[in-house]
Amino acid sequence: MACLLSARIRGSVALATTRALYEAGLRDPRRMAGASWQERVDALGRGGYRRYDERTATQLGDGAELLLDRWGGDPRRMRKAAHGDLDELRSLLREVPGLGPAGVDIFLREVQQVWPEVAPHLDEKALEGAARLGLPKKPDRLLKLAGHTEPAVLSAALVRAALDKSVVDDCLRQAREGRSKAA
Repeated sequence: MACLLSARIRGSVALATTRALYEAGLRDPRRMAGASWQERVDALGRGGYRRYDERTATQLGDGAELLLDRWGGDPRRMRKAAHGDLDELRSLLREVPGLGPAGVDIFLREVQQVWPEVAPHLDEKALEGAARLGLPKKPDRLLKLAGHTEPAVLSAALVRAALDKSVVDDCLRQAREGRSKAA
């Protein structure tokens, strides 16, 4: 999913394509690698992913093969090999075809809830959302303001603000209304 979400396509297309891959049975590295290139292209197309579908089908197959060959199909082995070193984990993730810096950030943002050594992960996209909301762009200050909010939840909310102006408008409107009621 991180490979698709980091591509230059609408997020809704990336999510629909992820769903189409899942519905086609391509849910894990073994099934992805076992599928034909055409099966991957067809599933990508059903999800609305057509612009780079041939290249992406190849990358998904190659990435699945790498995960199987090097990590036994289990990304947790990659985590273990990094020994808690986030830079090393980033480097290992970047070896997956189609997973560039944005894809690695998306993966780390999503996995931080279950891989504690990754948290807190507030990447550039999350910090962009903070800036749009008028919040500090320093992760430590954001985490302090968020109190007991899980870093993964905070990060997800900030990314939504970075990607959707209506989220920012709603948040700022509610903040103004809250202040006027308190006064």
